[in-house]
Formats: sequence, structure tokens, C-alpha cells
Amino acid sequence: MTAHPHTSTIDAAEVEQFSRIAEEWWDENGKFKPLHRINPLRISYILDQAAAHFGVTQENALRGRSLLDIGCGGGLISEPMAKAGAHVTGIDASAKNIAVASAHAKQSGLGVAYHTSSAEEWAARGNRYDIVLALEIIEHVANPSIFYDALTQLVAPGGMLVLSTINRTAKSYLMAIIGAEWVMRWLPRGTHDWQKFVKPSEMTRELTQRRGEIRDITGMVFRPQQWKFALDSRDLDVNYLLVATVR
Repeated sequence: MTAHPHTSTIDAAEVEQFSRIAEEWWDENGKFKPLHRINPLRISYILDQAAAHFGVTQENALRGRSLLDIGCGGGLISEPMAKAGAHVTGIDASAKNIAVASAHAKQSGLGVAYHTSSAEEWAARGNRYDIVLALEIIEHVANPSIFYDALTQLVAPGGMLVLSTINRTAKSYLMAIIGAEWVMRWLPRGTHDWQKFVKPSEMTRELTQRRGEIRDITGMVFRPQQWKFALDSRDLDVNYLLVATVR
């Protein structure tokens, strides 16, 4: 797959990297172990934020709503969203990821619609959704500006956008790269490029310039004492989640 530096968000090297390990998406002790660890937090956060945004209970937060999972990988978030009642579409630039996600959804009896596509290609088709998710993906794309354009275009009127990524701080270099990749070996070395991490202030500016309104920013913090992750709105130093609406 060839990246087109002026028109595409697809980074061919990133796509190839994740394609090589696509078969491991659903192995809780494999190369995607960190995502399995934070998944319960991400799911809870999305349900809470959707319930607040749409003015319903958490149980009904996604029921009947259209949801797009951008950079869906093997479907780790798409499937729980479908189980919560959403009509889920998942897109990913890696055909191997989509094949794995589609097979797993079929085995699970879930009707998730998976497609090999980029965010900008999908937006250009006129697709719009009540909820758009872009989780742990923006730090892997080329041309973030085009990506932000697509994100805001994909949100339907009255909808919401949820992003998560890694802050560009000294602490994130220590924990997300040195710790997670080199010491703990939770991720393959080279999974992340610290220069591509995004500060909350940068994300806020980019979304605001595109008529976005920030509704919440919350950190995902690793608690070594309990050996688990937790949400903490006061600590955005490493991983964080952000919710926005689009005017």
C-alpha cells in the first residue's frame, strides 16, 4: 500500500507493521495486551459519555445509534459497542486487520460492518454517524490535519466524537516507549514514535478550528500498586481520552 503524503492519512509503514501481527488481536496475552487491559475503561468511558450526551441511561446509551470505529484493528472496541446495541461500522487501512475482525465478529454472532478504508475516503462518501471513535489511531496516521478534517465531517448533527491517544511528554516517553516496549515488552519495539504523540492542547486547537467543542478530557493512568489502569481527569501525562461535539 502506497502512502500519498499530500492527500492520504495512510502511513504505509504503520499499516504494514500492524498487518504483520494482525492474527494476535484477540490474544489477551499477545502483542495487543495493553489494549485488552485498557478496554474495560474505554468501554465504560464511552458509555458514560454517550449517556450524558444523549440524555439517557448508560444501558441505553448506544442502543439504535450509528457508530463508526476508525482504525478498528481486530475489532476490540467494535464488538463491545455492537453488544451494547449500536449499529457499528469499523474501518481500517489494513486488509488483514479487517479480515481478522470480520472473522471474529462472525464467530461471535455480531453484525459489525467492516471495510478496508481510510477516514478521509469514508468521509468523502458522505457517511455520517451518531458516534465516531478514533482510539489509539491518530499517533499512527500520516497527515493528522487531513485526519481531523475527516473526523469532524463524519460526525452527524447532534453526534459526538471520542478520541484517545498518548500525550507527548517526558513521562510518556518513559512509560509508553521505554517501559511498555523495552522493559515490560507489552508492545513490539518500534510500535510508537514519540514525535507523533499529540498533546491535549494540540488536539483541542485542531478540533476547535474545525467547529469542534471539547466536552471532556480524562487521563488513563496505570496504577502499579493494583497493576491496572484507571481513569483520572487530573493526570493527562500519558494516555488520555477526549470527547467533542461538532457545531
